[in-house]
Amino acid sequence: MSDLKGDLLVYLQRGREAVVWKLEGASELDVRRPLTPTGTNLLGLVKHLASVDAGYLGEVFGRPFPEPLPWAEDDDVNADMWATADESREELVALYRRVWAHGDETVAALDLDATGSVPWWPEERRNPTLSRVLVHLTAETHRHAGHADIVRELVDGAAGMLPGVSNLGSEDPADRVAHRARVQAAAEAAAGR
Repeated sequence: MSDLKGDLLVYLQRGREAVVWKLEGASELDVRRPLTPTGTNLLGLVKHLASVDAGYLGEVFGRPFPEPLPWAEDDDVNADMWATADESREELVALYRRVWAHGDETVAALDLDATGSVPWWPEERRNPTLSRVLVHLTAETHRHAGHADIVRELVDGAAGMLPGVSNLGSEDPADRVAHRARVQAAAEAAAGR
């Protein structure tokens, strides 16, 4: 029988690490520049997830993260989705790591059936258990890890699930080009019906 709390933390941590890994080897410009119409960028995803993790595994369970998140008081509703020129990659990644260490301490201190209060959720769902919050936070983190996958691929073609694990089928660049061509041809054929 597995340890459910441990399993939940393992999957959450995999998502956290995947997001941070997507910054490795990318230039300062490439971790910051918006690559979608909504402004999605790699360092902004890290900053956003630091906020999300601090909220769910801090504030929600009465264990606020002890450092101020300066952008939390900003009037810009997207302040946590991008890095200012004064916020360094190293500072934001280190902050995210401190946030997740704090969150892990919250998880260690509480039972999975402990209830919290999520003020930004609808009243009928406002008091979830730690178990539900961990599932929610893991899904949220992995959702943004997927965004980071796509953004990094747009930056420089780097793709993969983890260091040394692409999880993308063939590693042969020619096979990938042929696969993309097959997908494009199928899309065009379907659109032409």
